[in-house]
Amino acid sequence: MQERLQKLLAQAGYGSRRACEEFIIAGRVRVNGQIAILGQKADPSTDKISLDNRPLPAREKLTYIALYKPRNIISSVDDEVGRKTVRDLIPETGTLYPVGRLDWDSEGLILMTNDGGLTNRLTHPRYGHEKEYKVLVARRPDPQQIETWRRGVVMEDGYKTAPAKVYVESGAGKGAWIRVTMGEGRNRQIREIGALLGLPVIRIVRIRIGTLWLGAMKPGDWRHLTEQEIQELQGGKAVRSERPNKGKPLGRKPRLVRVERASVNDRKEKSRRESSRPTRSKK
Repeated sequence: MQERLQKLLAQAGYGSRRACEEFIIAGRVRVNGQIAILGQKADPSTDKISLDNRPLPAREKLTYIALYKPRNIISSVDDEVGRKTVRDLIPETGTLYPVGRLDWDSEGLILMTNDGGLTNRLTHPRYGHEKEYKVLVARRPDPQQIETWRRGVVMEDGYKTAPAKVYVESGAGKGAWIRVTMGEGRNRQIREIGALLGLPVIRIVRIRIGTLWLGAMKPGDWRHLTEQEIQELQGGKAVRSERPNKGKPLGRKPRLVRVERASVNDRKEKSRRESSRPTRSKK
């Protein structure tokens, strides 16, 4: 069956569909020896498809890994100057690339996968997947600063950021931890916003990508996603509350429900006992 080349390249593990479109535009992709064009379709079972004159490999088994990226690690598969990358932290063979990049000095959740379709869904703006962060700032923000952040901030290049969910989570010495949830993610956006608002950013920890939570992982930890987590990411279901690594909901049934049921049963039993008591005649 014929499919668009960027989709086939993404499925083969070469990156998101948008990244694979750039390969085609640059003339690096060929079909049956001819340079491909954007929008072209091909059938991998009958056509010879190559990238940089190397045949398209057979499709790998899809892999999904949640990683806690430590600080001072590159969110890439390789680095020109030899710095340690997120790929170096996962001792598994096969193609894996990061979804949801983080700055060198930021930390937190990154999804590592070879699923180009899911990568496109999580990174393309039209799907509106949120990313959530815990941000430590050096000063206690006032209500006006928080409200400005929520409405959107005009950056130094004239770009105005989209509205975001922002609130103060807790104090931290002279500073504070802020929770920031947003649907966009320009390079160093949070740090630049903090600087413009007079709230120097000390630390950034990403705790959620779409429906996937960081949970209780520590820097450098990684794990395979559960089937439920994969399905939620692919289906774009509503975001649940933060939960532990295995993807099971936190806590038990509300205690209030059990108390109410117990009180109803107690009243029924009390009524039954009273009705069975013999009635004494009045003298």
